[in-house]
Amino acid sequence: MSFTITLQPARRSFTAGPDETLLSAAIRQGIGLPYGCRDGACGSCRSRLLQGRVVHGPHQLKALSAAQAEDGYVLTCCARALSDCTVEARTVPGLGETPVLRIPTRVLSIERAAPDVAVIRLQLPANQNLQFRAGQYVEFILQDGLRRAYSIANAPHALGSPPSIELHVRHMPGGVFTDHVFSALKERDILRLEGPFGSFFLREDGEQPLVLLAGGTGLAPIKAIVEQLLHKAPARPAVLYWGVRRRVDLYRHDWCEQMARTLPYLRYVPVLSEPAADEHWSGRVGLVHHAVMADWPDLSGHQVYACGAPAMVEAAQRDFTTVCSLPEGEFFADAFTSEADKHGATA
Repeated sequence: MSFTITLQPARRSFTAGPDETLLSAAIRQGIGLPYGCRDGACGSCRSRLLQGRVVHGPHQLKALSAAQAEDGYVLTCCARALSDCTVEARTVPGLGETPVLRIPTRVLSIERAAPDVAVIRLQLPANQNLQFRAGQYVEFILQDGLRRAYSIANAPHALGSPPSIELHVRHMPGGVFTDHVFSALKERDILRLEGPFGSFFLREDGEQPLVLLAGGTGLAPIKAIVEQLLHKAPARPAVLYWGVRRRVDLYRHDWCEQMARTLPYLRYVPVLSEPAADEHWSGRVGLVHHAVMADWPDLSGHQVYACGAPAMVEAAQRDFTTVCSLPEGEFFADAFTSEADKHGATA
């Protein structure tokens, strides 16, 4: 048995089986719905159920509160249909046009870019063409079916020779995957991954000035977007704000400065939240999204791409839209949800 899911206002339909989520069914049929974590933790896929019945799997209350559920909202990443449904959800142009592949990759290099950050380059198989958009992510397939998601840090045109993707991995002590990366992973090891995933990518049809907001290793997809701008839209004004705790955490500071010199319309603003006394930092200090608000009290004509910890992304979205007049539809985000985030309070 399958059910028909109709999307409004796009008037598109797809079918969903009783054992698959609405999002999984949409991805399988090439329908572009907004989403991020696919684990009920980030809320990026939150949509309104207009007709029909669904049942939710476990999810974070911060992604879908009881009040939001009472108002008819659902998380398509963990909602399964119990009947035909009509869902109010914006579709993402271009999403779903590239196939999701499961491929083996070989570790080309591992760079310890900071004490707790590794930059990994993975060689792609020659017989499979991984197509993706700047800002999307892939998932590593681990033992026992575990998965870990990481954003691709280079643009599709910048794969190099041999073709490879770049990932930025922060060490989370006790983490199944990151402990392995920082203790045992070596060049030529084989890792299996699947992708691309995610609706966080550069909308190339826009003309608004861009605010690119990165927190920590949230720089990875922002880096890919900057490379895409250099390749496709070098005249589109953009400002890159990168927030970290200390100077040592700016593990790609030189690259950011180089891009600002290369792209005359790109400005780079690093922000430290907790600079140490011995770092002699003379730059911006505080919360990175506050730096944006100080520089751009009116964001009504801008487009924002934000990636980092959920708290940073949520605060930026709230303050930019309510205080700085940013249109809600012009805020695009990818919240990096850790396994700890995903196993907090659930409904």
